Order: sequence, then C-alpha cells, then structure tokens
Amino acid sequence: MRYPHDGTGQTNAPSGYGISGLPKVQALLLESLWRPAPTMPGPLLTFEGLGNTCGCQPSDSEGDVGPNHYIEAINESIKIFDKSGNTLSGPTSYNSFFSGLTGTPCANANDGDPYVIYDTAADRWLISDFAFPSFPGSSFWQCIGVSQTSDPVSGGWFLYALQVDPAHPTYLGDYPKFALWNSGGSPAQNAYFLTMNLFSSFTTFNGVRAYALDRASMLAGGPTNAIGFTLSAADVGDSYSFIAASFRTGNPPPAGRNEMVLAIDSPATGGVTLTQVHARFFHVDFANPVNSVFGVGANHAPNAEITVNGFVDAFTNTTYDLVPQQGTTTKLDTLGDKIMTPVVYQNRGGTESLWADQTVMENYPNGPTAVRWYQFDVTGGNFPATALQQQSWDNTSDGLWRWMPSIGVDQNGNTAIGYSTSSTTIFPAIRYAGRLAGDPPGNLAQGEAVMFPGVGFHNGVRWGDYTRTEIDSADGLSFWHINQYAQSGTWHTRIGKFRFGPAAQSGPRWSRHFRYSTATWSWQRGGRMPQRRCHKRLSDDY
Repeated sequence: MRYPHDGTGQTNAPSGYGISGLPKVQALLLESLWRPAPTMPGPLLTFEGLGNTCGCQPSDSEGDVGPNHYIEAINESIKIFDKSGNTLSGPTSYNSFFSGLTGTPCANANDGDPYVIYDTAADRWLISDFAFPSFPGSSFWQCIGVSQTSDPVSGGWFLYALQVDPAHPTYLGDYPKFALWNSGGSPAQNAYFLTMNLFSSFTTFNGVRAYALDRASMLAGGPTNAIGFTLSAADVGDSYSFIAASFRTGNPPPAGRNEMVLAIDSPATGGVTLTQVHARFFHVDFANPVNSVFGVGANHAPNAEITVNGFVDAFTNTTYDLVPQQGTTTKLDTLGDKIMTPVVYQNRGGTESLWADQTVMENYPNGPTAVRWYQFDVTGGNFPATALQQQSWDNTSDGLWRWMPSIGVDQNGNTAIGYSTSSTTIFPAIRYAGRLAGDPPGNLAQGEAVMFPGVGFHNGVRWGDYTRTEIDSADGLSFWHINQYAQSGTWHTRIGKFRFGPAAQSGPRWSRHFRYSTATWSWQRGGRMPQRRCHKRLSDDY
C-alpha cells in the first residue's frame, strides 16, 4: 500500500457526508418503504468453480467465456469447463502451464494475480499470471499464454515471459490487468494492453507500469514487441490501478481510435470526497515505438479529468476491512479505492461509450458500501467533461453492503453488474443488478437478483480482490459472472449465467420490502507475512 493507515489524519468526512436529520428520517422510512419489485431475471445456471486448493487468500476470482468453453483462472490454478459446467481440463497449476518458460520465474515461481481473456475477433484465448522467486527481490515477470487455436484444452499455447520493468528490476508488477483493443488504422491500434502497480517493498509504492503488447504478432506466435511506460508515484499523484478498456459487443471502434485508460484517486486519508475520474489515451506504434504516446507529456498526465458525482473511497484511516457478515465479527476487505475490471467499450450506431464501476462508501465511516457505476460518452475519441449517467447502487438504501463489482454490456446496450453482498444478517452472497438500454438514465431499474446465496461466513479478511462479468460471444446477450462465496470458513468460487428476456421488458411491479440491519469484515496467505494495513497497497497474497 502507498500510505500507512495508522489512525492519523482526517477522521471525519468533509461536510456533506456527515449525518444529518434527513438520512435519519430516511432510515426510519425504510421500514415501510414501497419500492419496485425486482424484474431482473434469475440465473439460467450456476456451477461450482475452483475452491481453495492453494491454501491462500484471496481467491482472485477471474474467468471468461467463449463459444464452447468457460476458463476460470484463480489463485493458483486454471480450470476449463464446457458451458454446462462440466470439467474439460484441470485444475492446472500455473507452474505447470508455464513450465516451458525455462530460465525465468514463470517456469516454477508463479504467484497468482491471474487474468484471462477470450479474444472474440480472433477466436483465441489469453491467460496470464505473475511470477517471482522472492519479494522484495530483483526478478519480476508477467507470464502470458496465447492459445494457438480456438481449443484451449488441446490446441496448444504460445508462451511469453515479460519482465515487469527492465529499467527497474526491483519493481514488482502488482494487480496486473489486461484489456483487448483493435481499432486498426495506420499505425494499427491492435494490442493487448497491460497495466500494473509497481512496488519495491510491501510499503513502497513506486508508480504504475502500462504496456502495449503486439496482438497480431502474438496470435501468430511472434514476439510481444512490448511498448512500456513507467509512471512514477509523483506522476500518478494519488491514483493507481489503471484500467484499460476492452471492446466486446457492438460495432468495432472507428479506425485508428486510441485505447482509453481510467483511474480514480486513492488518497492518504479516508473520508475524502472525490469528484474526478482520470482519463488517458494510449497510442501505439509497433513499427516505430518512439512514436507511441501514453497520456500527456513526459509525466504522462491525464488527457482529461471527467467530473462525476462526489464519492468516498471505501476505506478508513485504519482499515479496508469494513464489510460485516453474519455469524462472526470478522469484517471483509472492500478493495474500495479503484476502478474495477473490466472497463467496457461499446460503439452502438456511432455513439461510443465507456462503462466502468467501483466500490464507494456511503455515510462515512459507518457505511454501507455501494456499487458506483458510470457511462461516459467518448464519441469521436473525446473524453467528456461529465458522465452521461451514473449511480451509487444500494437498492434504495436497503442496508446491505455491496462491493467488488464488475460490469458488462450486451449487444443491445443492456447493462448488468455482478458483485458481492453481505451484512450482519446475511452471509456473503453473489448478486447482480441491471438496466435495459431504454430505462431511465442513472438507475439499475431492473433491480437485483441472487446468483448464489451465502452459505457461511469467511474466517479471513481478504475477499475476492475482484470479480468478472463478461458477455457470451455466442449470442451477444448472455452475461457470465464469476465471484466467490464462503463455506466452512474458507472461500469457494461460483460461475453463473443470466440474460435479459421478455419478462424484463414489462413494467414495474410493487411489493413491500423491509430494511436489513446494518454493520460493517480482512487476508493472509499461508503465513507469508503478517497482515498488512497500509495504503497504497499490494493487492495480492503475500
């Protein structure tokens, strides 16, 4: 983490986030509040994913869907399913998967933080994790596999080992996130983009590394031709965890459109009201790398600052462990200071949009947390001054804690967000909410559905680190979501599928809802180190 959370600094939120008479009245009214009954369709299927075979926390719940397969990639193994949930391959450890990368830590020192992409246009797959023999240390690598065919089980893989930052070999690349972009043009904007946070020790944040990898070359088994930029801690200010956009449904980006990357701030103190999303362009030129540009100027400043409704990151001066759960006083980690994956790009009839989400804190420092989501109009390759629509989704203040979101947009422009939900009255559960393209803006008007109810509480504090929601390329309409739940004190993963149907087109029904009681829950991997409580932080499992 970048800043220590030692109880110093600001202890209360700025004015406007304090408790006033109105919220108290609203809380009292919740007992008899009439609200629309949810019309969000239930899951079409769910099936069990990998469990805690690594003896570690968190799960790093990660996966993607193709025409015939679902690939789950978590700590520290891969499993390939058919789309009915039957196992086709695995679990396979990353050490086994990347064993061919001899002479690098990828062959035998993989440490998780996985990512998987189904490359829809190429009908191919990308799987990645990071590897290093020790931390602190001087040998940090990103391990990448690109499938040689559409068959991830037996079609073979091209394997790559990418050094995190050759100019700074002591920098670990934490929280690595991938995106796929192909807008063509000359030079072709055709790349796998990779962003990661840089740390040289558990408490020393060194900045952000942003890479463009030559997608066309890698699909043919050629070199990555990696183009990388390092932004120092001073360059990024209070932000980190940059997320690049991916194209999945709708029309392709216009020719030559540059990749777009988003981030928010993670201040040194909790309770700060933030109002900006930082936006950068990444222009690549693999033929002439010196012509590549990330952000503005030598310090790679944002190309634009997008003003959004005020929000407070989901942490306090002392902890991220805020989310309560039934049956225990242990509270769960929010990871509530970053834009989450994926950032979705969609071009519908010439209107270009980015869709993004994050976890925010309501009623700081008491909570609960909510899911904040955005649509940004980027038509013409321009970042907007303000969000086209946005909302902090708390299901009309029902008292539950919602966090760890991931957003998806189908080919019709309908939106859904999967996330975790918990409180003192329920075990951590997997839920999702959504809206139709024609619904009033700024509202997940179709309400919330349960993908998988909570089974038990979690003994550890680290939770998920992220989730994933993606659209099935087979129909452009089905949402697939992977998340974690707890049973017998430890984590398990669950994969589910849902989509909007005729029932979701009907008008709202009304029913009486009752308020859930509220409260507020933290990680440790196999005893590698004492629990961390500092900020900005390493996100994974050391």
